[in-house]
Amino acid sequence: MSLYNDILKGKEKIAVVGLGYVGMPLAVAFAKKVNVIGFDINLKKIDGYKKGIDPTGEVGNKAIKNTLIDFTNDEKKLKDTKFCIVAVPTPVNLDKTPNLEPIISATKIVGRNLKRGSIVVYESTVYPGVTESICIPILEKESGLKCSTEFKVGYSPERINPGDKIHRLENIKKIVSGIDSKSLEEIAHIYKIIIKAGVYKASSIKVAEAAKVAENSQRDINIAFMNELAMVFDKMGICTNEVIEAMQTKWNALSFRPGLVGGHCIGVDPYYFIYEAEKLGYHSQVITIGRKINDGMGAFIANKAIQQMVLSEKIVKKAKVAILGLTFKENCPDIRNSKVIDIIKEFDRYGISLTVVDPYAEPDEVRKVYNIRLSKFEDIKNMDCIIIAVAHKEFCSLTEEKINEMFNPQLVNENKILIDVKGIIDKKLIKKEKYCYWSL
Repeated sequence: MSLYNDILKGKEKIAVVGLGYVGMPLAVAFAKKVNVIGFDINLKKIDGYKKGIDPTGEVGNKAIKNTLIDFTNDEKKLKDTKFCIVAVPTPVNLDKTPNLEPIISATKIVGRNLKRGSIVVYESTVYPGVTESICIPILEKESGLKCSTEFKVGYSPERINPGDKIHRLENIKKIVSGIDSKSLEEIAHIYKIIIKAGVYKASSIKVAEAAKVAENSQRDINIAFMNELAMVFDKMGICTNEVIEAMQTKWNALSFRPGLVGGHCIGVDPYYFIYEAEKLGYHSQVITIGRKINDGMGAFIANKAIQQMVLSEKIVKKAKVAILGLTFKENCPDIRNSKVIDIIKEFDRYGISLTVVDPYAEPDEVRKVYNIRLSKFEDIKNMDCIIIAVAHKEFCSLTEEKINEMFNPQLVNENKILIDVKGIIDKKLIKKEKYCYWSL
């Protein structure tokens, strides 16, 4: 464990490649204990970090301002480190196949600057086999070094839950793996510098890769089951949330709820498994169906809203609709793979004018990624239909007065359509005001 000791003594540095929702918390945590280089190809992002700005909200501006991380977009600085963590995104293409371009690009950068005796650890979500069959050959080609003898490789799946202030990096057990037993021990000890919950040593890199895909696919399937129940219960005239409350009186009931399933993990990782399974000649059934159900929820919710408008005798195309929330989850600025976009796309098919607000999303990023201009909350006036798409705390605390201010004052309450995707509005308020109310 010479590298571990050299890092603790300040003789060697740790580099984190990719400073987003995964990489930044890692870099900040390590920088409290050892010397860290934070690398990202995005100069604007690097300049922001140097000014103490945290666009992710994961660690906060104060932590960024006070950290000792050496922020850089100069790849040559990676030559100053022997322990490199790659934490770049791994999205999917439009056809739902894995987009490995970010991890391939990052691997080339790391390889060009790799020193003999280094360890490279990947945290990006991939299907089993990517680290050894794709990343290692690139590292060898770019560096001219041989894996196992001249440098080592490991894999440690990220388990960051954006916006979660309870389950943080330091208190989530870390799965670690290495190309051999020596690298495994070294990697485990280095991560223990910051992980209070300890580490779990996987038997191989492929097992560690598979664990990440499996845990998110399992969650995806469970939510898909609840979404399917919600759609059937809707036809039966049964409130899904009331069913869940009754069900949870049993000790072994699972606490999954229906909803939109987006983000950089649960809405993406199952496709990595499906892709690799297809390559091996196996057509995934349960996981594929679960993805199909969850991918269809945005359109389902939009069509339920349109149905409510028709029942309220509104001219759908002329209706004014506001969508509250755009990020993929509550109390978080992350807009990656947001399924609220599917609701918006469905409304676009009908030519319906929309007002979209989100107190957490960054307006310039939303405009750049989705070509949507966010409005201010106070601009929501004279609406026919309000869709609360994300359970932000600001929306959970909406009062009777505030809700009514958003609607067209000429409407009677029975014609004020309130679509409460997550069922966050107080039932007593709904009953009292007699809105035209629907929840998933």
